[in-house]
Amino acid sequence: MTRLVIVGGSDAGIGAGLRARQVDPDVEPLLVVADRFPNYSICGIPYHVSGDVPDWRDLAHRTQADLEAAGLELRLDTTARRIDPAARTVTVTGPDGREETIGYDRLVVGTGASPVRPPITGLDRLGTADGVYVLHTMADTFALTEGLAREPRSALIVGAGYIGLEMAEALHARGLAVTVVEQLPQVLPTVDADLAALVEEELARHGVRVCTGVTVTAIERGPAGLTVAGHTTADRADAFSSTVDFVLVVVGVRPDTTLAETASVGLGVRGAIAVDRRMRTNVPDVYAAGDCVHTYHRLLETDTYLPLGTTAHKQGRIAGENAVGGDREFAGSLGTQVVKVFDLAVARTGLRDHEAAAHGLMPASRRTVADDHKAYYPGAKPITIKVTGDTSTGRLLGAQLVGHRDTGVAKRVDIYATALHHRMTVDDIADLDLSYTPPLGSPWDAVQMAAQTWMLTTR
Repeated sequence: MTRLVIVGGSDAGIGAGLRARQVDPDVEPLLVVADRFPNYSICGIPYHVSGDVPDWRDLAHRTQADLEAAGLELRLDTTARRIDPAARTVTVTGPDGREETIGYDRLVVGTGASPVRPPITGLDRLGTADGVYVLHTMADTFALTEGLAREPRSALIVGAGYIGLEMAEALHARGLAVTVVEQLPQVLPTVDADLAALVEEELARHGVRVCTGVTVTAIERGPAGLTVAGHTTADRADAFSSTVDFVLVVVGVRPDTTLAETASVGLGVRGAIAVDRRMRTNVPDVYAAGDCVHTYHRLLETDTYLPLGTTAHKQGRIAGENAVGGDREFAGSLGTQVVKVFDLAVARTGLRDHEAAAHGLMPASRRTVADDHKAYYPGAKPITIKVTGDTSTGRLLGAQLVGHRDTGVAKRVDIYATALHHRMTVDDIADLDLSYTPPLGSPWDAVQMAAQTWMLTTR
C-alpha cells in the first residue's frame, strides 16, 4: 500500500487526498495540517466578517468528520518542519511540541502562500491588541472579529486588491467609516484603469474613501488612535496621514516554500515551487500544488504565478491522482477571476494589452457597453465589456467585464474563459449558440456584441 503524506489542509491538500482515495481506495492519505481548520474557505472570510455568514463554521467546505469518513487521516495543529528525501521522511511538530518523523512513499506539498508584510515602520511592532491586522487564516479571522467586538468607528485598509475591496465592503457593513489606500494609481490593479474607475465610483457611492497613488510608510499608535503615515507614490514630498481605530494590511501573498526548500526542491517563477504539468517537483516522489507552486498558463504556454482557489483545487486533484499511479496533466490556468464590490461584479480572464504585448503578441482592446437583457423588459442593466484580441490572427486573448451583480458578469466571463481554453478567435464567439429570452438576454448576447465591436473596429 502506498504511504501518501500530504502537507497542507486547504484546497490543494484536501483535493489531493480526496482524489487519491477515488483513484486508489486502498490508499490512506495522511494530512499534516498546521492549524485546526482543514478545508475552510479562506475566500469566504470577508463574508463572515460582514455578517453575511454569521457562523464561521459554515466556511468549512467539509467538516472534519466528513473528511475522515472519506478516508483521510488528519493530524491537526501539526507543523511540518523538514523533509528528508533520501530517507523519505517528514519531521513534524505536534500540538504538544514534540517532534515526530513520518515516513512516506509519495509526498504532496500544499503549503499555500503567506501574506506579504510590506516595509511599513511599526507593522512588526504593532499587533492585534493595538488594532493592526492581516487577514489570511482562520486565526487571523478570529483576531479580527475580536477587534471588531471592541466597536471601532473607523478603519483604514492598506491594499485595494480583491481582499482589500471585499473587506472594505465588509467593514462598511459593520458600520465603520472606511478608507482604502493603494500604492498604485488605481484600485483593483488586475483590470484596466478605465474599468477600475467604475469600481472606485461604486466605493465612493457607498461612502468609502479611496486614496490611490499613496505609499504607506509608517503606522504609529497614539492617544487618538492609529496614525497611518505615508506619501504619494509619485511625489515623496506630498505627505499622507490618517488617524483611525483599526488598520488592515492586505497587499498580496507570496508562495510559502520554507518546507520544500529543506528538501532542495527547485523554485521557479516568483520564487514559487517549480512543478511540471503533472505537479511533479525535481525531487523524486515529491509533488506540489496550490498557491505554493508556479502555474502553467494555458494561453501563453509558459509558467507564471497565479494564486487562485480554483487553480489550487485542480492542481491538488492532479497531484493526488498522479501520486497513486495516475498520469494526468494540468490543463492550465487563464487567470479567470471575479469579485463583488458592493453592487458591482468585476471579472477578467486571459490577458490585457500590456501582458499580451510583453509576450510578443499584437493585442488590441475594444470597449463595449451592452444591456444584460432586452431593454424593453424591465430592469435591464448595462455591462461594460472590454475584449482583447490579437490583430495578426484574430485570436481571442482576454476579456474584462464590469456590471451590476445581477447582470450575470460571473457567468459571462466564463464564456470568454471557455473560448480561450479552446483557442477560439474573437469572430468565433459570434457563432456560439447561446440562450435567449427577453428577461434574461438578447438574440445577440452582450458577450457577442462586444466581440462584434472588436471585429468591426480592428480588422
